[in-house]
Amino acid sequence: MFDSDESLDADGAVVFRDLITLALAGFLVCIVLVLPHINPAKAKPRPEGLEPPGNVVVEIRWPDPLDADVDLWVQGPDDVPVGYSNKGGRLFNLLRDDLGHRADASGLNYEVAYSRGIEAGEYVVNLHLYRDQSGASPIPVTVVASVKPSAKESTRQLLATTVELVREGEERTVFRFRLDAAGNLVPGSVHDLPLPLRARRPS
Repeated sequence: MFDSDESLDADGAVVFRDLITLALAGFLVCIVLVLPHINPAKAKPRPEGLEPPGNVVVEIRWPDPLDADVDLWVQGPDDVPVGYSNKGGRLFNLLRDDLGHRADASGLNYEVAYSRGIEAGEYVVNLHLYRDQSGASPIPVTVVASVKPSAKESTRQLLATTVELVREGEERTVFRFRLDAAGNLVPGSVHDLPLPLRARRPS
């Protein structure tokens, strides 16, 4: 049998230790909550001359219910063709290779390519019907080319059209156009003379 006074002393020590531990934990929680508000970091202004580069953006869209794999191919001045088998060049990048209904959580039939900067010269935009499981030929594809010359300017549409792809394997030149160094469309430069890009892709 333990003496009742010793038992009370032991219980008091446990209670005191728990009270100190809880007080310390509460103090630490308060410090953690207050720290972010003490001298918050200020956003630094962007240094002169380091604005994001301008972009040429090419987007394609075809009807979402159609299980068809339409590929976007683009080529910038003095660059290699960019498409599903070569997703990046010196100037352009293909953001996503949309396979139709395969491995697509979004349910959208959409591809986009964008440039890192704007260079003067000719730009080429092609479509290629890689696969058509829908059997809904012809497949209408909307193509839009836009430009955002600098971070301070809004995106402006250069060209837009809808073309129809009829058979698997078909490659079609949608736009060929020239831009100046400021991202302006050169008057009279737009045409659609065929220029295959898939066959010219890097090995």
